[in-house]
Amino acid sequence: MNSRDTITARYWIETAWGLEEAAELLAGEQSSGTFVRLPGESDELMARHRAEVVNIRQTGETDTASLPGAGVPPPGGVYRQAEVTIAFPFENIGPSLVNLHTMLAGNLFELSPFSGLRLLDFDVPEAFLKGCPGPAFGIEGTRRIAGVDNGPLIGTIIKPSVGLSPAQTGAYVAQMVGAELDFIKDDELIADPPYSPLEERVRYVMAAIRTHNKKARGEPIYAVNISGTPDEMARRAEAVHAAEGNCVMVNLLSTGLAGLIDLRARCDLPIHGHRNGWGALSRCPALGFDYTAWHKFWKLAGVDHLHVNGLRNKFCESDESVLRSARAVQEPIKGCRPAMPVFSSGQWVGQVGDTFRRLGNADLLYVCGGGIWAHPMGPGEGVAALREAWAAAMAGQDPRDLRPHSPRIRAAYERFEKH
Repeated sequence: MNSRDTITARYWIETAWGLEEAAELLAGEQSSGTFVRLPGESDELMARHRAEVVNIRQTGETDTASLPGAGVPPPGGVYRQAEVTIAFPFENIGPSLVNLHTMLAGNLFELSPFSGLRLLDFDVPEAFLKGCPGPAFGIEGTRRIAGVDNGPLIGTIIKPSVGLSPAQTGAYVAQMVGAELDFIKDDELIADPPYSPLEERVRYVMAAIRTHNKKARGEPIYAVNISGTPDEMARRAEAVHAAEGNCVMVNLLSTGLAGLIDLRARCDLPIHGHRNGWGALSRCPALGFDYTAWHKFWKLAGVDHLHVNGLRNKFCESDESVLRSARAVQEPIKGCRPAMPVFSSGQWVGQVGDTFRRLGNADLLYVCGGGIWAHPMGPGEGVAALREAWAAAMAGQDPRDLRPHSPRIRAAYERFEKH
């Protein structure tokens, strides 16, 4: 195969089989073959359409299978672990993101010889990008709308996550806009429920933004959760546009790649991608996806913002994993704009210094719920404390050193540090 016409994918595998035999099985299952050689699988067809094993690097071995249902090694044998690179012919799928997902992450997870299998990363040729819109706004476009040239965009989530009426939501947004927040988002649990119809909610919110916005340039971004069927999302996106809204939000796993691609084609607003449900694909280290690979499907499909958790978050993800994910989101893909990572989950002033120091930049959305709303001096001071901490971190100071001089930062540490 010509390398210019291949899609390469890197996997972590664990198997009781020989590594070469297992890798060839994976390559055949996801291209032209099956568990035996077929009469129609001619040498000519295989040369053109069968995936090839490019590299195998053993990384370890274990006496115990990581997943149930795998083949049992012979007496005295072990389960070998390796990173395997497979090259797939571009011709097998053409420029189709949906079929790329099927090819790279389909039935292979169920193959019985594997006691562990995880998609780590993939690369596509330039020809594939013809079918990939990529982020329409990304980091630069998001900054332009919000009027934030440097530093993070400070944001929050509407809480309580469910139960607020459109008028109540508008009142919350007015309070946040008055505190000069850059970004406000719906919770992933609310889209267009009977108690808060989307069109009505957007009208109240945008009225609050237009009335209370203090920014000299730009305006706060409000990500409206429009998740639904493709037709529902198209209608809801149009309602957001008609109300002069500036961002839509989609629950990625719920709506799927095809729904996101359709939305990107119909919607000229930034798309905020929420990854709720991601833990089911990633929490078992022996099965599923690395975020480096998984996020690429969505970035290629046109998502502008992607959630990555945050340092010392309330979930199970390590700080190292969060930082790898954020760097991957910021990395452009062969001409596609980089997307903006969204740091959230239990974030407050206390993680600011480490976030900037370890990530090395501030091209991110820093979204705090309780870290703003539960600040002892009120949410406005919660926002001000975050801005003060970020300014200090970007100037090379440790925000903790501001505690003796800043009542709002000191109050944040007193309230949140024990949690």
